[in-house]
Amino acid sequence: MSSNSGFRVAVFPGDGIGAEITEPTLRLIERAAARAGAPLPDWSHCDAGAVHYRDHGTALPKRSIATADAADAILLAAMGLPAVRYPDGREITPQIDLRMEFGLYAGVRPVKPIPGVRRVLADPRAHDIDYVILRESTEGLFAPQAPGTRDGDREARETMVITRPICEKLFDFAFRLADARGGQRKVTSVDKANVFGAFAFWREVFEARAAAHPGIGAESVYVDAFAMTMVQKPWSIDVAVTENMFGDILSDLGAALMGGMGYAPSADIGDTHAVFQPCHGSAPDIAGKGLANPTAMILSAAMMLDWLGTRHASRETARAGALLRAAVEAAFAPGRLVTCELGGDAGTAQVFAAVGDALERQDA
Repeated sequence: MSSNSGFRVAVFPGDGIGAEITEPTLRLIERAAARAGAPLPDWSHCDAGAVHYRDHGTALPKRSIATADAADAILLAAMGLPAVRYPDGREITPQIDLRMEFGLYAGVRPVKPIPGVRRVLADPRAHDIDYVILRESTEGLFAPQAPGTRDGDREARETMVITRPICEKLFDFAFRLADARGGQRKVTSVDKANVFGAFAFWREVFEARAAAHPGIGAESVYVDAFAMTMVQKPWSIDVAVTENMFGDILSDLGAALMGGMGYAPSADIGDTHAVFQPCHGSAPDIAGKGLANPTAMILSAAMMLDWLGTRHASRETARAGALLRAAVEAAFAPGRLVTCELGGDAGTAQVFAAVGDALERQDA
C-alpha cells in the first residue's frame, strides 16, 4: 500500500466496451470503500490491448507490466478486437500474457446466478447453484513453453503441458477454497484420464494432494460427464478444478447458466499477483452504444476487494466487496432490471445507476 492512500490497483480498460464499463466501476468501488470505512484505492491506468498494438506495435508495453507488477491488484475490463491480429492470425490477448508474466495459475470462475436475473434452468433447485470452476491458467493447451506447430497445409499440432509443481499448487488452492466456502466441502477434478496420458498424470497428482486434505471430499470425473452434471445437477457441484482448455469451455457454460457472459466475473490468481476481470470479451459490435452489461465487471471488482481484504487482513476492504455484491443483487431484484442479452432494455447507465442506488441503501 502507498503511504497516503489505499491499495494500489493497476487498471486496464483495454478495448471495445472496456472503457465504458471501467470508469463507472471505479466510482462504485470508491463509494463501497467509503461506506465500509476502507481506504480509497490508488488507481494507475495502464495501456494495453488491440488498439494499442495497432497504433504502437505492442500489445502490452513494458511500462504497463511494471505498473502491474508493483500494484496490489490488477483490474482488467476487456481486450482484443477480431479485426486486429498478429501477423500469424492470432488475436491480441494481453490478458493471457499477464497470466503468464505473473504466474497466475488459478483461474477462479464463480457460477452463482443473481437472484432476479432470468434463469436458464427451470428446475427449482437451480436457485441453489453456487459453485466455482477453478481453471489452471498457465499450462495445458495454452502452455507458452510448447507452442503449436504447422506444416503448411498438411497438418497442425498442439501440445498439452501438465507439470507437477503447478498442479500441486492449483490442487492445494482448490482444497483451501472448498474449506473456506464451508458448504459441501468437496473438490471435483475434471479430466480425460481414460484417453490422455497427460490427464492420467493430472489425476495421479490430484489424488496425492487429496490425501493431504483428508477433511475435504475429493472425486475425479471425466469432462463429458461433468458437462452433463453442470446442466442436469449443477447444485451438486462445490469446487471443480480442471485443465486450461477444459476450464475455458466449462466456465463459459457456467456463464450461460447465470444468464450470459455479462453476468460472469472471474479472477486469475498466483502466489503474489492477481488479475480480476469479467469473463466476456470486448464486444466491439455494441461498443459506444450504451448497451454493455457491466455486471460482470462490477462483480469482478467485488472479488478483487474480497481478495485484497483477505490477503492483507483488511476487514473494511472485504466489507466493501460484500457491500458491492449485495448492491448488485438488490439492483436485480425481480422485475427491476433486464439487460439486452436477455431481451430487456436496461443498458450500461441504467445498471450502474441501479447498483449505485442499491449501494447507498446497504447497511455499512
